[in-house]
Amino acid sequence: MDIQALIFFLAALPAVLLLYTFVRSRHIAGQLAPEGELKTAGGVRFHYYYRKRSSGSESRPVLVFIHGASGNALDPKIAFEGRFGEDYDLLFVDRPGLGHSSRKTPDHNDPIEQARSIGALLDALGISSCLVVGHSLGAAVTAALALERSDLVRGLAFVAAATHPWPGGVNWYYRVAALPVLGSVFCWTLTLPVGELLARKSIAHVFAPDPVPPNYAAEIGLPLLFRPYSFRANAQDVADLERNLSRQSERYGEIDQPALVVTGTHDSVVWPSIHSDGLMRDLVNARLLVLEGAGHMPHHTHSAQIAAEIRDMMADLVVGEDMHSASGPSGAQNGSVK
Repeated sequence: MDIQALIFFLAALPAVLLLYTFVRSRHIAGQLAPEGELKTAGGVRFHYYYRKRSSGSESRPVLVFIHGASGNALDPKIAFEGRFGEDYDLLFVDRPGLGHSSRKTPDHNDPIEQARSIGALLDALGISSCLVVGHSLGAAVTAALALERSDLVRGLAFVAAATHPWPGGVNWYYRVAALPVLGSVFCWTLTLPVGELLARKSIAHVFAPDPVPPNYAAEIGLPLLFRPYSFRANAQDVADLERNLSRQSERYGEIDQPALVVTGTHDSVVWPSIHSDGLMRDLVNARLLVLEGAGHMPHHTHSAQIAAEIRDMMADLVVGEDMHSASGPSGAQNGSVK
């Protein structure tokens, strides 16, 4: 290739990548259209799945599930929806900017702001009592919701939590994608083709050492993440998380709701010694479930056990013989509760 051809190729490449991203993003939007409900609350057009049980006591808190980084509401939905029968109302929410939920303000990279908007959604749905289950970065939003809306939150479950500041940083591409101008260029040219190319390897890393469930990427609609808008929102969440948690974690002593902290001994994505141990140190009413050999996605690999522990939490929260009879006994067969 001569110099002139090389210059032409390099000049045309950004335009080609931009066109590919535009066309592919439209294809993803059509292929993975919203299947849940939409409602605007707290400055966000939320997409969510709200499954109401067919019968039962209205006094039971709603189970609210908040997904982690790079995901959407389908991640906890496919893990937990089949674990609770018809005993509970279940709400699975796309966090602002992820899945099919919008993000209208840069402040929504802060878990506190996301929690305020989710709280507004709960109000709009008429939910006055809930037990919140958060995974990874979603656990930071779960803690923030307990801080901001103690009137709503009756209990908490933190799964492979990212809730405390940590030494070091985050992957470079999050930093780049979060930048004001360069980040938009990056997201509109590289993240979609490269992201889809590396998706299988990335998922395997997140699940390790556990195997990835069959068809996981397709079932959660993973391509939604690689659209420029969503990837940039996700990058802003991750890039600013350590700074935001430095402030937020100072308030954890205010949280007095009962909490379950779930951690895997082989989690290589977050450090249990910082986050899970930090929650056990800072929360006044928490118990720890340690899953031997589990990685960062125990809600998929140990969903039955975690669901059983959540059932026990609900039984402790609700006064009434109906609730206690509906709760099955839990058994930490592959883990230990402290």
